[in-house]
Amino acid sequence: MIKEIYDRRSIRKFRQEPVPRDLLEGVLQAGIAAPSSKNRQPWKFVVVSGTAKKGMLQQMQKGLLREVSEKAVLPRSREHIHGAEYTLKIMEEAPVIVFIVDTLAGDLSATLDTEERIAEICNVQSIGAAIENMSLAAVDMGLGSLWIGDIFFAYEELNTWLAADGVMVAALAIGYPAEQPPARPRKDFSALVDWRN
Repeated sequence: MIKEIYDRRSIRKFRQEPVPRDLLEGVLQAGIAAPSSKNRQPWKFVVVSGTAKKGMLQQMQKGLLREVSEKAVLPRSREHIHGAEYTLKIMEEAPVIVFIVDTLAGDLSATLDTEERIAEICNVQSIGAAIENMSLAAVDMGLGSLWIGDIFFAYEELNTWLAADGVMVAALAIGYPAEQPPARPRKDFSALVDWRN
């Protein structure tokens, strides 16, 4: 998958063409095949498409409206709200949104002891591997994807709407790409790698 690693792009424009279920299942199976700490496999995937997207988008909009009010949960992140509003439009355009739920996580505001925090970090790393697998599988199948973090502006609303067993940690928009963005610049290799022999 070296080619897919270098061909993968964050897609923000999607064609209005439904994604066949067998392709979606292939993307999800790639996520399930990811390595996970202690083989806990902490993920659950909630696939939202069709008319079900309407309720999800309403909850995202509700969260964004709250975040620009005096009831903001993330007041220091308010400078990024315009980006989140743009993300809402992408979520509306994308044929499929996959929510990734950590079935082993507690509430974000919970106080954790050292072992619980380590387990949580390991679970999030495992989920990150699953999302990357799904993104690469999507490229291999001619699909595009966007890893979405702006969902945290509507964390309470979306978690309640999902009613999944666990805590929402990410979302992945999937569909046929309507753009071919160039590769984003990367930091210099020599600044990122420290060789110790």
